[in-house]
Amino acid sequence: MNISLPDSLKDYVDEQVGEGGYGTSSEYVRELIRKDQDSKRLRAIILQGATSGLTAPVDTKYFEALRARVHSSCK
Repeated sequence: MNISLPDSLKDYVDEQVGEGGYGTSSEYVRELIRKDQDSKRLRAIILQGATSGLTAPVDTKYFEALRARVHSSCK
C-alpha cells in the first residue's frame, strides 16, 4: 500500500517518527491505525453500556464481594 501525502503532512509524520521512537513512517501509521481501532472498540462498548438496562448499584458491598471472589480465586 502506498499513501501520498502533501509535504506538510509528510514533514509532520517524519517529525513524529523521530520524536516518537518509531523506526519508520510505516510503524507510525500502523500505530495510528491500531489506536483508531481501539477508539472505535471503546466507543462501541460505551454505547452498549449506555443502552443497556439498569443493574444493581455499585456500592461497598459490591466491592467487598468482588474482592472476596478475586481473593478466593488466587488461592
